[in-house]
Amino acid sequence: MWFVGRGTGIVALLMFTLTVVLGVLTRSGRSAPGITLFGIADLHRTAALAGTGLVAVHVTTLLVDPFSQLRLVDLVVPFHAGYRPLWVGLGALALDTLVVLVGSSLLRHRIGPRLFRALHWAAYAMWPLAFVHALGSGTDAATWWLRGIAAICALAVTGAVWWRASERFHLHGRPTLDRRAAR
Repeated sequence: MWFVGRGTGIVALLMFTLTVVLGVLTRSGRSAPGITLFGIADLHRTAALAGTGLVAVHVTTLLVDPFSQLRLVDLVVPFHAGYRPLWVGLGALALDTLVVLVGSSLLRHRIGPRLFRALHWAAYAMWPLAFVHALGSGTDAATWWLRGIAAICALAVTGAVWWRASERFHLHGRPTLDRRAAR
């Protein structure tokens, strides 16, 4: 169970890295070579769903694994775990944020686009929480291969967020339908 828990956590980090990058690309209104804007949005949703499923397996396997000694309360209440409380607590915060993201995505048409977008900004908080959780609580954090994966993920998200915050992001994308939302 420990190996499954570790593996699904690492692959979930990769999926959420892809989700953030594709989300920024989707918001830009630009297509990618060989992929339409609709295809990018679909890949974004698929990566997010895959990441969410992997987190569910990650959490479940670590709950039933006797080595990790996690309790259900440790997953919900940050910094409560007996094992590496800071790092597991950051993971609990990431999980809580993921619940908000999934809930707002499922209720997107009921809560409206403005509230959905406001809640969706939580993804920019969830990713670094999950990233630091992986580096601090994972038993593989000191290995060269996990550090390499972490570096690639950090570069990808940093680059996407930098581009999202830049003026160039807004120059050639699709026009915003709601002019008030663009302000």
